[in-house]
Parts: sequence; structure tokens; C-alpha cells
Amino acid sequence: MVKLRNAQFVLLAACFALLLCGTAEAEPQVNTIKDVIAKLYDCWRPPPTSRANPMDITVIVSFNHAGEIFGHPRITYESEQATENDRLIYRVAVMEALQRCTPMPFTQGMAGAVAGRPFAVQFRTRKSPPQPVEKRAWLSPKIL
Repeated sequence: MVKLRNAQFVLLAACFALLLCGTAEAEPQVNTIKDVIAKLYDCWRPPPTSRANPMDITVIVSFNHAGEIFGHPRITYESEQATENDRLIYRVAVMEALQRCTPMPFTQGMAGAVAGRPFAVQFRTRKSPPQPVEKRAWLSPKIL
């Protein structure tokens, strides 16, 4: 009877340990520049339009080997029509996105390749103007 209880306890403890280990998923590692930009876009949460008008903003940021921000990120572009309030709210949103994404989980090779190198990341929330539809009236198809 005692052996049966011990066996049940061990089995229950093993199942619990597997459950805990199985739920902890490893964060996917960043191996390309495209992955870096995609990860930053995943962390981006633009402010709601009730707080700020949509605008475009570009930040230059560098990372160290460990994936932490190296130096100070710099805002290099903001939409012309944006008000000072819009600019301030979007700057805060960009810095929050960078904080959510760091430390960046670089692979060993990627960590060495990007350490100290600047990335210019564009965050776009404005709608781009529609592309004009070209009419090709002067190139009529020949029917043979």
C-alpha cells in the first residue's frame, strides 16, 4: 500500500514537472535583419487616433551583443503635418516599443554581426495616397 502511494506521488510529481517544462516556450531567436525589423514591428503599438493624429516616425537604434539598446535611440524623421502633441505621443510610443523588444534574442552569429550597427526603423501609421491608375490609351493592342 505504501509502495503504491509512493509510486502515485512520483508519477504525479513527474507529470507536474513535465507540465511546467512544456509550457515554457523558448522565444524564437532573431537571425536576420528582416527578423529584427519584424520583431520591432511586432512590439509597435501606435497611439489611438483619439489621442494623436496618425503620422510617420523613423528612429535609428543600435544594439549590443546581448540584444540591449546601445547608446541612445534617435528620432530622425517625423511627419511635417504633425502637431507637437502628436510628436510627443509618438516618441513615447516608439520608446515603449523598443523597451518591449529588448533584449533582442539574437543568435550567436547575428549578435556579432549587428553589435553597434545602426538600424533605421520606420513606423508608418498614415495612409499612403492611392497609386494613380495609368490609362494606356496610346498603346492600343494590335489584333492580327
